[in-house]
Amino acid sequence: MNRKTLSVEFGEGFLEIAVPENCVEITMRDMPPVNSPREAVEEALSSPLSSPPLEEIVRGKGKSPGELVAAITVSDITRPVPYRGEEGILIPLLVRLEKAGLRRENIAIVIGNGMHRPSTGEEKLHMFGPEVTAGYRIVDHDCEDEGSLTCVGKSGRGREVYVNSVFYTADLRIATGLVESHFMAGVSGGRKAVCPGLVDKRTIEKFHSPEFLESPYADNLILDGNPCHEESLVIAKTVGVDFIVNVCLDKDMRLLAVFAGDLEQAHLKAYDFVKQFVSVEVDDPFDIVLTHGGYVGRNHYQAAKAACNALPVVKEGGVIVLVADNRDVEPIGGPEYKTLLHLLKMQGAEGYLKLLESPHWRFTKDQWEPEMWGKVLRKVGEEGLIYVSSNITPAESGILPGLSGYRFLEEGKTGSPGKKAQVMLQRAVDFALERLRARGREATLAFLKEGPYVIPRLKGLDSSADL
Repeated sequence: MNRKTLSVEFGEGFLEIAVPENCVEITMRDMPPVNSPREAVEEALSSPLSSPPLEEIVRGKGKSPGELVAAITVSDITRPVPYRGEEGILIPLLVRLEKAGLRRENIAIVIGNGMHRPSTGEEKLHMFGPEVTAGYRIVDHDCEDEGSLTCVGKSGRGREVYVNSVFYTADLRIATGLVESHFMAGVSGGRKAVCPGLVDKRTIEKFHSPEFLESPYADNLILDGNPCHEESLVIAKTVGVDFIVNVCLDKDMRLLAVFAGDLEQAHLKAYDFVKQFVSVEVDDPFDIVLTHGGYVGRNHYQAAKAACNALPVVKEGGVIVLVADNRDVEPIGGPEYKTLLHLLKMQGAEGYLKLLESPHWRFTKDQWEPEMWGKVLRKVGEEGLIYVSSNITPAESGILPGLSGYRFLEEGKTGSPGKKAQVMLQRAVDFALERLRARGREATLAFLKEGPYVIPRLKGLDSSADL
């Protein structure tokens, strides 16, 4: 059989593996990056969408600029938002605020962690750079710290909502983030910076409940009818966001566009921009889909995005092979997530979902990601998901859904994480191909080149990109 070589993203490098020559590479449309990120940011700030410029918003607050308090919410380390340095989005934004008369000590940067862990000092330095880290107040949102939250009213579903007090009590509220496809909310960015980024645990519980996540509209690139999007937008508008700065990146994390201005309208422009290059049509589903965790696959918790994105183009009972560089300080996820993975493993996908839907079930932090892994298992089965990670120990990999990549590595095998992952990945793909060959036919194989960022869909089916 003739073979060709694929380069599969793994951390900051690539794993080279051999696949059949007829392997179909599904890749995003190439988009030209901006020539000068700094100029693109400045232009977006100077000509905002459906909004006055920041300087005019400051003048309209009814206070002396020197008395105004501003809060800027930013993403945590799980999102590759280009905040750092002169070509990032944060310094130009901060410079404008100070030129408009705001005092540096009255500007707070709030990290919208949602239910994620607080950021480490090293992560803050990596995300924002030494100038911002040393010169500004930076606050990690804690959804469980009631003393740091303020009630802002009710959500679209009638529940009381609490929001980070530093952000809510500020005179000027700015939200920043990355707009990319999102397997629950349609796309990220915009309203998501507030919900789930800055809200209380109970609101996040509702946002990530089976009532929302089992909706067929809670999926990539769908906004109309998506309960996650609609709830998030209502809450963000209730809180009141004066201005947003959102970016779109290409597959190499280069800046493609900056969208600044009105919370809703600027975000919709970014959404329209994203869906034109991330959505890819294919004619038929495949027996095997190979993908990777990309940047977002810092841990197993986040890698669910990559697995779910493969679902539209894998056959029922097919195989998804997923490799991820789980380099986070918690390569699987937090303790609650690990416990819930145990439960998913023991109860199976259907049993786990029934537990979540039971009136006796008490919502548990991180329960939604095993639910999303359950969606994968419902289509391909436990034997149809192969998860390759050399950052998670063989013992710990036993709690993960699907087959572990360690099954394909000799016990005691040494080497770098990349080398071990490469061996496991090659053998996992060969195993999947041979399993179908033993049943009397050659498998069809697809490679999602951009992993969690490319959105494949079957031609002729209703498409979220048409909404």
